[in-house]
Amino acid sequence: MTRPLDGLVVVALEQAVAVPLATRKLADAGARVIKVERPGGDFARSYDRVVEGGSAYFVWLNRGKESVVLNLDDAEDLGVLERMIATADVFVQNLAPGSAARRGLGAGSLRSAQPDLITCDVSGYGTDGPYAGMKAYDSLIQGESGLQSVTGSADAPARVGISASDIAAGMHVHAAVLEALLWRDRTGEGRALSISLFQSMADWMSVPYLHQVYGGRAPERAGLRHPGIAPYGPYRSADGDTVLLAVQNQREWRRLCDEVLDRPDLYEDPRFADNPARVSNREALVAALQGSLGRWSTRELIRRLDEGRIAFGRVRSVAEFVEHPQLRLLNVDTPQGRVRLPSEPAPWRAPDTVARVPALDEHGAALRREFAE
Repeated sequence: MTRPLDGLVVVALEQAVAVPLATRKLADAGARVIKVERPGGDFARSYDRVVEGGSAYFVWLNRGKESVVLNLDDAEDLGVLERMIATADVFVQNLAPGSAARRGLGAGSLRSAQPDLITCDVSGYGTDGPYAGMKAYDSLIQGESGLQSVTGSADAPARVGISASDIAAGMHVHAAVLEALLWRDRTGEGRALSISLFQSMADWMSVPYLHQVYGGRAPERAGLRHPGIAPYGPYRSADGDTVLLAVQNQREWRRLCDEVLDRPDLYEDPRFADNPARVSNREALVAALQGSLGRWSTRELIRRLDEGRIAFGRVRSVAEFVEHPQLRLLNVDTPQGRVRLPSEPAPWRAPDTVARVPALDEHGAALRREFAE
């Protein structure tokens, strides 16, 4: 199956989550991704052993790549890497701040010799500013960006349960590299990209930012409820199950009142006249809705919401998510055996193809021969 990035060469001096996510997406689309690992390997290899002895993060992020171990403090190994980069379309790295430049792998020196090269440096806080030299990990960025302050219950902030800052940065890296490839196709010029975890999360925090700067206060932590839209959150059925429902506009609000709840009086109540009013009177709204919704079994409640064309969902456990009827899975071979995990939302692989997660330095000998002097 022909894929859009077939023939593209990406050299990735990478570790952890953000860059491996971006390069895995490039590999899924057909790019040849050469993953350069430090002696001992990407430390994400040893986060845990839950996937047949392999790390969940590593299995998720590294399919379709070639692995080579290079010691960048060794002149011969550094030369191998330099020769790899000389043949590459894209070079992306997320070493500690300044580490790549000290080894002659800074964007300026690389692109002066290779103007069509696309480079991407990924860091915690960017290349300038008072935090530029700081080490950064996902939860720290979640804290510094304010994400944790708007996450959790009214009683306490919480870390988002996945690596949100790393994933945000990885998605921005992927998009920026594709944009730079389009730019190169039009102009013949590469680009020097610099993406930080902090700014990636700052972009995702734009709505709380705007509320704070222009509204005078950030959204309050609301648990499973939406801080700025109502009704939008969890309600209990007569069976004790939690059902999420979401109303986005006045048409839906009217249908909920008239067709689902048989409560046209709620639509006429001035406390609930529009979304700002409903948010201001949220506790009264929740009480009124729970009193009506709680009359029905889960099955009957879902039937009424469905027939009323009101968006709804369930708060599922991960065990229930694993069995979700909409979940598409991909077969992936690992050094420990074949596993299945969620596929790309827009997959370029044919359904019957199998990606592979490389063992540490699995392609080292072949790559050293290919890029010998």
